[in-house]
This record gives sequence, C-alpha cells and structure tokens, in this order.
Amino acid sequence: MRRGDRAPGGRRRLAGLAVAVALALLGAGCTAAGPATPTVKTTETASAAARTAAAAPGTRITITPANGAVAADPSAGITVTAAGGTLTSVTVRTPAGTVPGRLSQNGRTWHTLWALAVAQTYTVTATAAAKDGRAVIATSAFRTLTPASTFSTEILEGYDQTYGVGMPIILYFSQPITDKAAVEHALQVATSVPVVGAWYWDEPCNMAVACAYFRPRDYWPAGTMVSFTGHLDGVQGAPGVYGDHTLTQTFRIGPSLIAVGNTQTHRTQIYYNGKLRYDWPISSGKPGDATPDGSYLTIEKANPVLMTGPGYSLEVPWSVRFTFSGDYYHDAYWSVGEQGFENVSHGCVNLSPADAQTYYNLAVPGDPITITGSPKGGTWDNGWTEWFLSWPQYLKGSATGQAVLAGPAGSTFVDPSTLPPDAATAPLQTSPSGNAF
Repeated sequence: MRRGDRAPGGRRRLAGLAVAVALALLGAGCTAAGPATPTVKTTETASAAARTAAAAPGTRITITPANGAVAADPSAGITVTAAGGTLTSVTVRTPAGTVPGRLSQNGRTWHTLWALAVAQTYTVTATAAAKDGRAVIATSAFRTLTPASTFSTEILEGYDQTYGVGMPIILYFSQPITDKAAVEHALQVATSVPVVGAWYWDEPCNMAVACAYFRPRDYWPAGTMVSFTGHLDGVQGAPGVYGDHTLTQTFRIGPSLIAVGNTQTHRTQIYYNGKLRYDWPISSGKPGDATPDGSYLTIEKANPVLMTGPGYSLEVPWSVRFTFSGDYYHDAYWSVGEQGFENVSHGCVNLSPADAQTYYNLAVPGDPITITGSPKGGTWDNGWTEWFLSWPQYLKGSATGQAVLAGPAGSTFVDPSTLPPDAATAPLQTSPSGNAF
C-alpha cells in the first residue's frame, strides 16, 4: 500500500511511497484588465462590520473569511461577492503559492475550488468594476484553524506502476468518515481518455477503518493514464476532524487481460485485448473446497509461493493470487492428468506448468478473474471485489449518488440517468457478468 505526496509541512506516514504528479486544474483566480480610471482602495478591519468594503457609491465587495480572522474554517473556503458591480480580478496568496477559484457567470461571486489548508495564512485581493467605471479594491488577510483532530489518507496504487483494466483506485482513511459527500467532492480523477466511473464507500474495510474505491462503469480502456488528486487538506471528514494533506498519484493501465474460469467445464479462457488468446484445461476446488464464484482481480504474484494446509506444505511455482484467503491461478504439475476433467484442488485453479507460466508472465495487479459454475459464492472484501457489484448497485455506494465523468482536464459529477448506455466513454470491452453478493 502506498501513500502519495503531502502538501508542504506534511508528514510521510508510509515508507516507500511513490512521489505523485500533481493534477493541473483551473488557473489561480479570475483576472481581467481594470479600467484606466481612478481607483478607490479599501482595506477591511477586524471588526464585525469590516467584512464589507465600500468604495464607489453602490459598489461593495465582501470577502469571507474577514480580515483578521485567526481560526477560519478551512472547509468553507473563500467567498468573494460584489454588489453594485462585477468582479474583474480575485487573487489569493499563501506561502505555498496562489489558490485557484471559479467566478460565477454573472461575475458577482468568486469561490475557491477546494477547501483551504489547515493552519495556513491567506491574503485575498479582489477588484470589482463599479457602474461608473471606477475600480474598487478590497483585501483580507486571515489564518485558518489548527484542528485538534485530523485524518490521513493513503492510496494503494504506486507511482508510475502498471495495473490491470479492472483495478479500482483504493483509498484508506485513518478515521471514520461521516461527511462522505464532502470528501468525495474533494477527489479528482484525470484520465488520458474519457472514462465514466463512480466512488463507493466501504466502512469498515480491509486494512483501514474506512475505504473509498473509484471504479469505472466498465473496465478501463487499455493504455489509460490515470492521475489522482485528493484535495483533502482542510476537508472536514467528521465533526472536528479535518484532512491535513493533499494526496496525489499517477499510474497507468496496461493491456486488457481477462480470465474466465468455469468449475463445471473445467476450462479457463484467457482474453487479451478483447480477443480470446488461450483456452486451457483446469482443475478447481474439490467438493468441500470449492473455488468461490465471483468477479475478482489479481492481487499479487510470486514464483514460488509456499502453500500449506492439512497434510501438505509445498512451494508452488507461477502463482497469481486473487483472494486474500489464498486462492490462486497456479502451476499444478501434480494434477495435470485431472485438469480438464475433475476438480481436485484445495480451492485454487490448477494449470499445467506451461499454461501457468504463460499467465504469470502476463499478469499484473488488477487483471480480472471471473469464476463461474461453483456451488460456493464469493465473499465481499475477500480480495478486490468491487466487480461483484453491477453498475446500479455500485452507484448506491456513492455518498453523492452521482457518476463521475473523468477526462484529460479532470473529473466532474454527473447525473447517472443522463449517461447513454452506449456512451463514447465506454472502454474497449465490457466486464464479464459476475455474481452480486
């Protein structure tokens, strides 16, 4: 499991974490040239009335938080409004640089894109054009609160690593998250090609008290570059509990490698980039040790893996794991005679040495493996089981109830009902149907 970069002043909480590439979004502030006419400048004071700066008759600029605030709520961000005029420029500066924001279509309201950093000083300078053509300037300098409690977030993906087409973005949270929608809105996904997906909350989950997963509606298009930014610094994830860092990571999706194993026909098909490449005989779990049905993802691989059980301890070559409890696609040179005819394993999928080596050499974490025909159902969270859920089921796990449309410029939330089933964002292949738990 890996942790992305922190904002300046943050701490590294997991050794060996990959350095991530920051997600570029909108420019810092909204600017426009002011008129070459006399300028009236007003500076806010710390008094309650000083939230509003008045200059030209009928023109007022309001900046929130007010000048002099020493414990501003970072989750509220910065809001600048103009009454009796339109904003032409808003600039927000911190010791770390400028802060991006968005201007409303009518030019009267500006708001930061993300939460503010905790325990940070900010200086805001806003300019508005009055109706008589004069420029009005207002400023505010304040500091955000230092929270008594914080949550940290880690990302499983490693920097510049390659994953399979089924791989979800997996986030681990150190504290329970009650305002999941606020956290979800702080998560940005940028992709080299358009992708439709959604967030799903799992609490508790493996290795953490709370997890959030981003999964595409269908499998990722092969070759997609993915950049993630969690603008979590200043987000209030639970009452009085704030994020204190920005999390970033970049990784890639490799070729499509999909395995479908049938415990009744004793065969597995291997699809590579959407085409059937191999059709191999297998032996799966014997009665009492049946290989569980479900749409899984490869987790890790090793050659060999020491496998132990009642009456055996054996180093098994070419082993690719797909459940946390210990189910693998692996070399089983001892059962070649039964492969294609009978189920004799302790739950794993047995392959011939040559077939196991071929699959092992192709596999990366996140490659889909679907098991069908078994009398035993799969268990949620026994592996990366996000593909156990249909798309409608998966959407129910989002705190916003919305889908996410990601692309080169970042991601936006969209109403799932507005997405056509044959959208141009669909990947090169769809997932095989799996069992809903």
